[in-house]
Amino acid sequence: MTSLVTQVKSKLFIHSSQKSMHALDGAYASLLRGRSLDFEDLRPYEFGDHVRDIDWRATAKHGEPLIKRTKATRKHTVLFLVDAGRGMKALAEDESGKRDLVVLLTGALGFLTVRHGDDFSVVYGDAASVRRLAPGSSEGSLEHALRTVTRAIDESTSANDRDRLLNYVARNIARRMIVVIVTDEAPVTDETDRMLRRLRVQHDVIWLTVRDADPVASDSADATHGRRRDVDTGWAVPDFVRGDAEVLAELAAQEAADTARRHDLLRRLEITHSEFGRQDAAVPTLLSMLNRRSHARL
Repeated sequence: MTSLVTQVKSKLFIHSSQKSMHALDGAYASLLRGRSLDFEDLRPYEFGDHVRDIDWRATAKHGEPLIKRTKATRKHTVLFLVDAGRGMKALAEDESGKRDLVVLLTGALGFLTVRHGDDFSVVYGDAASVRRLAPGSSEGSLEHALRTVTRAIDESTSANDRDRLLNYVARNIARRMIVVIVTDEAPVTDETDRMLRRLRVQHDVIWLTVRDADPVASDSADATHGRRRDVDTGWAVPDFVRGDAEVLAELAAQEAADTARRHDLLRRLEITHSEFGRQDAAVPTLLSMLNRRSHARL
């Protein structure tokens, strides 16, 4: 069986012709690693590096752009907070499993964390229980974490409970970390607001939303996946609602309202966030998010 880390790396490196890996590395390094004034070495400029890191004197002397690297002053710990309830068994926007997109997002940022010498940990769970994995710093520990999350989603019989996960971190994790919340489009609540305010005081927070598939999909989509069913109740979507203008308009309005409330909350709390619906767009979307966050700190 191909390892999950290998699958994640293949999706990262498949964009290598566009130099996306260099760009992701640069965005991650400038965003999460500590900076010091202690000079380490020079290296050639690569796509994705920030202009502020160019050593202009060395560049003029050697005739090519050179980046000045400094020694990191501290290691970071990235804590992945993964919504692992039965809702993640549903389909994502691109008709692939939401679980697979959760693994890709966690694996991609986890791989960058390991690649840059930082530690990571994972808190995952549903309405029935919340668990935490021991910190790791190797591809082997990342593989174990991704398989654990995959198994947890596959075996979950309980609903998603994002607020319970947020509460767990707020109560149990005191040391400052970079908390990456991997969740879905479930509406944010007043408790979500309260917990995020508390977490923002203590941690650096990033929010990744996995978007759901269209519940009233076209006939072509249903031909591939069968009749739509709600993963929580097992209720089958009736055939007559597909393409119904009133149903589509009502669903669109509800989704727009939920999305607007989520975006407003995250914007007010200055939490970097992005939405992911397709595996083939996940890497570029991650890069765009990291770059927005990095430039916001200039």
